[in-house]
Parts: sequence; C-alpha cells; structure tokens
Amino acid sequence: MWSGYVRHMIKRQSYASHAYATLVLGLPLVGSHLAQMALHVTDTVLLGWYGVNELAAVVLAASMFFAVFILGAGFAQAVMPMVASALGRGDEVQVRRDTRMGLWLSIGFGLLTYPLFWWSEALLLGLGQRPEVAALGQDFLRIGGLGMIPALLVMALKSYLAALERTQVVLWTTLAAVGVNLVLAYALIFGHWGAPEMGIKGAAVASLAVQVLTLVILAVYAGWLPELRRFHLYQRFWRPDWHAMGQVFRLGWPIGITGLAETGMFQASALMMGWIGTEHLAAHGITMEVASLSFMVHLGLSNAATVRAGRAEGAGNAAALRDGAKTAIALSFGFGVVMVTLFLTLPEQIIALFLDATNPDAAQIIRLGAQLLAVAALFQLADAMQVMALGLLRGIRDTRVPMIAAAVSYWLIGIPCSYALAFPLGLGGTGLWLGLVVGLLAAAGSMMWRFWHLAPKA
Repeated sequence: MWSGYVRHMIKRQSYASHAYATLVLGLPLVGSHLAQMALHVTDTVLLGWYGVNELAAVVLAASMFFAVFILGAGFAQAVMPMVASALGRGDEVQVRRDTRMGLWLSIGFGLLTYPLFWWSEALLLGLGQRPEVAALGQDFLRIGGLGMIPALLVMALKSYLAALERTQVVLWTTLAAVGVNLVLAYALIFGHWGAPEMGIKGAAVASLAVQVLTLVILAVYAGWLPELRRFHLYQRFWRPDWHAMGQVFRLGWPIGITGLAETGMFQASALMMGWIGTEHLAAHGITMEVASLSFMVHLGLSNAATVRAGRAEGAGNAAALRDGAKTAIALSFGFGVVMVTLFLTLPEQIIALFLDATNPDAAQIIRLGAQLLAVAALFQLADAMQVMALGLLRGIRDTRVPMIAAAVSYWLIGIPCSYALAFPLGLGGTGLWLGLVVGLLAAAGSMMWRFWHLAPKA
C-alpha cells in the first residue's frame, strides 16, 4: 500500500490540497496544545484559591518540571520526523524501531532526572526561595516528578500518532485529561466529595494520575487499533535496538537543547522584568500568556509541517517538500497577521480580560500591557517564523545546526539586546520585549535560510 502512497505523493499537488492536508493534520494538534496549557492553568487557579504559599510553590515547581521535561522531550519529538520519513520510504519496520527506542530513551531520561525532584528543596533554597515555599515545592515535585516518565512517553506516542496522521485521538485525549484533572485536583486539594484535603500534594497526585491515564489510553490506541496493528509497536519491546537508539539520540538531544534555550530566554526575560517593577512583571506575564495562546496555533502548524516534510523527504518528492513548506509558512503567516491586527486594535480590552477591574493597580497594568502587546505584534510574526523553520528542519532531520543557531540567537543576541534596550538605553519593559523580537528574528532568519538552502530543488 505504501508504494501507492509514494506514487500519489510524486504527482504534484496544488497549494490548496497542501493547505487542506496541513490544516486537517495541524488543527487537532493546535487544540491539544491549547488543552495542555489548560492543564497548567487549572492547577494554578485552584492553588491560588487555596493559599499564597501553595500558589508560589506550584509556579516554581511547575517551572522546574517543565524545564527538565523540555530537555527530555527532544527524544520524543525526534520520533515524529523519523517515523514520517520511514513512512515516506514505505519502511514499516523502521517505524517500529524508531518509536520503540524513543520510548526507551524517554524512560531512561525520566529515571535519571527523578533525583532532582526528590531533593528539589535544597535546589530551590540555593536559588534564593523562601524555606516554606521551597518545602512545598519539594512536596509537589516528589509526587509530580514521578509523572516525568509517563509525560515523556505520552509525548513520544503523540509524535508517533501525529506522524501516522492520527491527530484526532491526541486532541480528544488531551481534552479529556483537562476535565479529569479539574475534578481530581479540586477534590484532592480542598478535600471535597469525601477525598482527603491534601493541598499542594493533592494537585501533584491529580497531575500524576492524569498523566498515567493519558499514557494508558494512547498506549492502548497505538498498540491495538486494528489499522495500526501491522506496525507491531510493542513486539519484543524489551529488546534493545542500539542502532535505532543511536539515531533517535543523535536527532533528539539537539531538539531538547533548542527547547531549553528558548525556554531559558523567556525565563530570563521574566527575571529582568521583575527588576523593573511589580506592575511591569504582571503586565509581562499577562502579555506572555496572550502570546503563548496564539503561539500554540503556530506550534500545531509547525508539527504538521514536520510530518509532511518528513513524508515528502522519505518519498524523495522534492516538489511536495517545497510546496508543502511554502503552504505551511503561508498559513502560519496568515494567522499571525490576524493576531497582529487584534493586538494593535484591541490591546486594552485583551489585557483587561486577565484582571479584576476593582484592583487599584489594574489601570497601570493595562496601560503597560497595551504597550507590550504592540511589541508582541512583531513578536508574533518572528516567533511564528522561527517555530515553523524549526519544524521544517526537523522534518528533513536537521537538528544540530538549528540548535546552535537557536542558542546564539536567544542567548548571544536576544538576551543582551533585551538588557541593553531595557536598562542602559532606558526603554524599560518595551525595550526588553524589543530585544526578544531581535533574538527571535535572528533565529527565524538563520533557520529559514538553512531550510531553503538544504531543501532539495523540485
């Protein structure tokens, strides 16, 4: 059947058909990314109702968990282009080998990093956190850290299913996880419906339970759905495949470092914004939430571009690769233009959605946030192009040079520009965000150039 697929790919498709295929594949991934954000928001809101120390602790703990997760997720994300390329070649055996070793590496990374969570109190104290907050953070991470392995396995299975263009199940499973997490966390944090009142530990137990449940659902679907059984995903799962493991490792670790470099840039920007003032930091946080929501659309389209580029590359179809890339870029750019229009025309209204109008600081935060949203209009397009370029490069299995480009753009260009514009040049929060735009533009430009330089000519 795959020879038929290859013949179909070789026949040149219209841009409309490329757009349709990208949206069918990408929109469920957009929805799943947005739902994943909702999981974090749920815990934050519930613990905000429970107590100030618990809220501060979960923010710190979640940031630490996310940083470690981003690093380890590189192996899981490497599964997507590798499986897509194998499918393009019609090599079903390699599909199984790459996915299995992506799962193996995810398990190994989770085991190696769990001690960080077990002794996280000392680490948080070393970073200058208050003792009571550090202790609560460790309480969360000792339980929630057990979720690293299932979280990474879920990411690997999502990558596998996305490469197979089975993205609907990813969306519905993530949405179900949001509902289950809300009910469990509410019961266990506050002690409702006969459950014990566990506070921050209750949030951790709920998160762990949801991650395990999500893993079970996706694992069963991936292994036993009749249409997918031919891949024999779990056949002799216990046997190592060192060659495939090496391939996944070599492709995956630069993806993890790239994600960590970008995450670190935004963490550093929040730290510097805190030096300017509390209202500036609040405005920064709200504006970043707005930008993150729109970024999820670009990320989902980028994932779709990775799969389609990998399929075309594996099939040796240069025309489909280049035409599909142009279409994905155009779709992402078009959505970016819509968001830029909203950011420039309705800035105060957007920021006000996140604030209590009776808060005495609300007017100042809205004013500052509106200024940042104007910069976020540039930020939006730059961020969209860099994540799309990353997705396309991963589709053709190029990750090491993009890692270097990301590190240079974010840390040698973006952060120094942010600092210089915000402090020595006196532009404050607006200057800080302009520096982020410069870093993202550097990443987008260098990575886009590399993709079109490497992509085979049609």
